[in-house]
Amino acid sequence: MIKAILIILGTTSLILGIIGIFIPGLPTTPFLLLTAGLYVRSSERLYNLLMQNKYLSTYINKWQKNKSLPLKTKLYAITLMWAMILTSVIFLIGSVYIKIVVTSVGFVGTIVMGFIIPNTKNN
Repeated sequence: MIKAILIILGTTSLILGIIGIFIPGLPTTPFLLLTAGLYVRSSERLYNLLMQNKYLSTYINKWQKNKSLPLKTKLYAITLMWAMILTSVIFLIGSVYIKIVVTSVGFVGTIVMGFIIPNTKNN
């Protein structure tokens, strides 16, 4: 039963990670790392499939190797994230409370991306 729950959670995380590749502001690497962790505890077959995928394993391998991101990547991610946040807040979201929540989450994401996640030494 626990293995099934871990597989469901891992697959959900995988889907969110894949969506994050295409939607700025939704993190890809953390979801893929979570997927790997859940799969390694529940299904060796799914973990191996994830790690053998030439697109998705790149995110995991880079993070495992460096435990950091290049400054250029961080700036690109922050810029795209704020472009999407501002577009949403200005044009798509009507509620002031939701605008505040989205903007606050954006600030937290910026702090994490900009100041908590280390820069790769060799950009």
